Amino acid sequence: MFIQRVVVKNYRCLKTANVTLNAKLNVIVGNNECGKSTLLEATNLALTGQLNGRPLLIELHPYLFNLDLVHSYIESLMNGASPAPPSILIEVYLADDPALAKLRGDNNSLGLDLPGVSLLIEPNPAHAGDFAQYISDPSEIRTLPVEYYWIKWRDFADNEIINARSIPLQISLIDASAMKNNTAASRYVVDIVKESLGTKEKVDLALSYRLMKDRFLEQPKVKAINDTLAAKKGGVSEKVISVSLDTSARASWETGIMPHLDDIPLPLVGKGEQNSVKIKLAMETSAKSHIILIEEAESHLSYASLNELIGHISANAGARQIFITTHSSFVLNKLGVESVLLFSRGDSMRLTDLKDTSTQDYFMKLPGHDTLRLILARRSILVEGPSDELVVQRAYVKKHGRMPLEEGVDVISVNSLAFKRFLEIAVILKKKVDVVTDNDGSVASVKAKYAKYLGSDIVSIHYDEDEKATTLEPQLFNKNGLGTINAILGKEFANKEDALNYMRNNKAETALRFFETTVDWSPPDYIARAIS
Repeated sequence: MFIQRVVVKNYRCLKTANVTLNAKLNVIVGNNECGKSTLLEATNLALTGQLNGRPLLIELHPYLFNLDLVHSYIESLMNGASPAPPSILIEVYLADDPALAKLRGDNNSLGLDLPGVSLLIEPNPAHAGDFAQYISDPSEIRTLPVEYYWIKWRDFADNEIINARSIPLQISLIDASAMKNNTAASRYVVDIVKESLGTKEKVDLALSYRLMKDRFLEQPKVKAINDTLAAKKGGVSEKVISVSLDTSARASWETGIMPHLDDIPLPLVGKGEQNSVKIKLAMETSAKSHIILIEEAESHLSYASLNELIGHISANAGARQIFITTHSSFVLNKLGVESVLLFSRGDSMRLTDLKDTSTQDYFMKLPGHDTLRLILARRSILVEGPSDELVVQRAYVKKHGRMPLEEGVDVISVNSLAFKRFLEIAVILKKKVDVVTDNDGSVASVKAKYAKYLGSDIVSIHYDEDEKATTLEPQLFNKNGLGTINAILGKEFANKEDALNYMRNNKAETALRFFETTVDWSPPDYIARAIS
């Protein structure tokens, strides 16, 4: 049993998402705040009815709704319109499995005849009058009145779901990094350990813990302290005061025992080791789960430790469907790019979605680092080689006063033959990309090569119209002149030809000099356009 598709509308940062998934492994890659965690949270919510470990009804608040949608709704009300109130929809489409037959139907937004679960948060008709009164003065509205909303949790056969036990599919959400303090971290692991114990083991542990507390009072030093306190009867209270350990039901072994690693309390072990242990234990105790959601497994881990952990996850996945969110190119490469889901604010794609099979093959074989850079950057500038990369970066600093990456702009050196392959991903994910390319003596060829993208609002192609200046070096010379070139390179060339011969034969050295120099210089116009 596995999830085929997840549809999300207006939940947190996901205004809309329609994500198709792999049956086994899904490595969800994207930048911070792109909605990776929200996607996992929404999936878990739809299948468990719980948020932050508590029933959704208790956790329901206005900020679960997409803020852009809420602001747009309020603005429309203020303009005199009567828009439909914001609602949240989460749908989980499951594989067609006989064990899920009772969940099967076509009561979903896509009209598909599949097993599945739908969770809808919308205004309760019983409170329609109260809701209308609340929005009667839009200038007073700050948040949505969730008190007038209800939760409709149903399967695709349109049967009401009372609790998660109605869904014959188990899901586990593992977010080891979410433990904000030592007590919570310890409690998290104790809960996992408790799940792995049998009934007899739990009874034995509880009995041993109670006996230990009883023996505490038998200690001579404790008895002497209590004798001293007993002598104070009448001063503070008419009853005898003493010290003991809590033996009430709330003081169970779970609250008094702390996990240790090599005799060191877990909260005092390094955070990387803590996270690794939590994830491994959670996978062990989630053996009965059909689906496991793992949040950023790489947190606090070194390269070697991450290698070991990812190997463990891969080896122990079994028949379960695994979701892993990550920023790490290592995780991406280790688990295989064929499992990668590129994700950005609800827009998603797998490399197998690329229409050009040769482009699919290219990225399947390419180490994931450059692909990941394109996905994670707010904007990318693709250049043809290391020399162009240095010059473009320095030109960006000269114009903006900061390195491109400090503003979320990544300058990526790509073989010019692969430019269009990267652009296919950029267009699907709506990632803004600027291409800086040589004209190679034929402007017509450049225009023909990128005809599909000329005029695009996502992809911008930058080149120079001067076909005599075919590459970067003559472009730099034409823009700056012999005197500036000599000053930057520390040379005394007598003419343009000598200078260009040196620059072409020493591309890397020339670019490095332009990057490091304090001499003022100007980038060619086509580069200036790309960095604007």
